[in-house]
Amino acid sequence: MMSLARINKICRPVVLGSAALIVAAGVSYASGDAHHADSGVLLKDFLYRVFNFSITVGVLVYFVARPLKKALSGRREGIEKALREAQETAAAAEAKFAEYDAKLSRAAEEIVTLKATLQAEAVAEKERLVAQARAAADQIRQEAGKTAESEVARARLLLQQEAAGLAVELATDLLKKNFTREDQARLVEEYKIKVGELH
Repeated sequence: MMSLARINKICRPVVLGSAALIVAAGVSYASGDAHHADSGVLLKDFLYRVFNFSITVGVLVYFVARPLKKALSGRREGIEKALREAQETAAAAEAKFAEYDAKLSRAAEEIVTLKATLQAEAVAEKERLVAQARAAADQIRQEAGKTAESEVARARLLLQQEAAGLAVELATDLLKKNFTREDQARLVEEYKIKVGELH
């Protein structure tokens, strides 16, 4: 709000200007030719106009000062408010900038940490996969060994069966060729003797 001293400060130049105008008019009248009849009328007219102007200015100052004072104080308050808001906004922006800057630096650190963690996990995963592959290879070798052994045993059994069959066949052929009726009769006799001894 405008104080009384401020209003006086504004009104003083107006009053002083009016007084200076009146003095200047008086001086110009005094220096002029006194023989003119209209010069007094002119001076009165001029003084009347100056007085009228002074009253108009005074009335304007009296009636316009309050609204002008309110308008100026409202404008000043608006400017102060806008300045406060601008300062608050600037402070908030600086705080956000500091926050984001801190987050960005933390993010860079987290990226480095995450990269190291991922590399360690990748190495561990690689070692785990290699160990699994070795275990699978060992298991395959063992199963292949067992399968080979069983195949070898089966082949041996087949060979033995085949050899036994061939031996029987050879023996049969040999007996057929070399076994005569006399040999048969002799074997039957020996068999009878052995069976008779047992009873």
